[in-house]
Amino acid sequence: MATTVAGCGSLGVGGSDEVTLKFVAADYNIDGGDGTKKYWSNLARAFEAKNPGVKVDVRIYSWDDVDREVSEMVEAGQAPDIAQIGAYSDYAAAGKLYTVDQLVSIPTQANLLDPLAKAGQVDMTQYGMPFVGSTRLMFYNKDLFEKAGIPRAPKTWADIAADAKALKAEGVKYPFALPLGPEEAQAETMNWMLAAGSGYTDDIGAYSINSADNITAFTFLKDELVTPGLTGPVAPGKLNRKSAFEAFAKGEVGMVNGHPSLMKQAEKNGVKYEMVPLPSQDGTPKPAMGVADWMMGFKQNGHRKEIGKFLDFAYNDENVLAFADEFDLQPVTITATEKMVADGKHRQTRKFLDAMPTSQLYPVGKTSWAQVSENIKKQIGKAVEPANTPGGVLGILHREAVATDSAQ
Repeated sequence: MATTVAGCGSLGVGGSDEVTLKFVAADYNIDGGDGTKKYWSNLARAFEAKNPGVKVDVRIYSWDDVDREVSEMVEAGQAPDIAQIGAYSDYAAAGKLYTVDQLVSIPTQANLLDPLAKAGQVDMTQYGMPFVGSTRLMFYNKDLFEKAGIPRAPKTWADIAADAKALKAEGVKYPFALPLGPEEAQAETMNWMLAAGSGYTDDIGAYSINSADNITAFTFLKDELVTPGLTGPVAPGKLNRKSAFEAFAKGEVGMVNGHPSLMKQAEKNGVKYEMVPLPSQDGTPKPAMGVADWMMGFKQNGHRKEIGKFLDFAYNDENVLAFADEFDLQPVTITATEKMVADGKHRQTRKFLDAMPTSQLYPVGKTSWAQVSENIKKQIGKAVEPANTPGGVLGILHREAVATDSAQ
């Protein structure tokens, strides 16, 4: 259900000399709370007080609905002025968005973390502004490691396999939880692709899903973790991230790739944990996976100036840090990141913050990515099933991705 938390009257209606910005935002409350609603309500009121004649009418939708709602608004010719959602590239390719440099001040644009800003580009032009981000690290249960006689975190894939065997011998339910189920399989997949030295695309931005490195990664997962029964009682293709996180928070998982919110989930249950970068095959450091959600300004209503003012305000350090703090996420600006790193209460979060500047994101600038991602979610679990070969499944996914990309 949508909740109007700011503005007056219906969407887009204001006085004769008043501009009402229509703003659609995603709900970050995973527990059904109203933190997102309160945040945007307070920010809208503060912005309006400093900008007489501009109102902000905010609609909050769940992540299950927000992208679809915006799509339906755009298709109906009733695009919002601003949307904070999961993808921007389709709208950019259709010419419906302002470029970022048409909207915000130079200091605001220059303050965005570089890998996130670049991920907001289509054809070398930035349309999407990262809103909040997160990186991925490998969590491990310190008590389970100690009981299994494992003295330190794994440094290579061989270490992961050996540690998983030791954990299984101690009766650990999920020695290495491998969520390749449809909820967020594209993230787990990219974690391993990066650890292998590759990714979804090559250096020129073309899909490379079936690269030799990627096949090597999934061959390791199948042969060294899945087939020996080291990934737990649920087949990876059926295991969703939420279930894997819940199992870690119950003390049933030895190792799992996770993002910052897993820290609070584990701490709530008294689980002692540590985080390290997901090891590579030979132990050499590789970039972590980064994720960002996106802010964008639509052209339809012609409110370029007012949109820019609102975004400059929303991206000041105080507001960026307040949102990141509220939802255990990472800021997307240089100055806010520096302040969070310097804040002692974010000691554990610092490992994620340190990984962000060199992280690699999904190829969100490709208009085909949304469809390719959905296909990966549905099929990647087959790559580690007994009847299939990793190369065969990755080959199918690669050919389908190239065909989708060519059809755009």
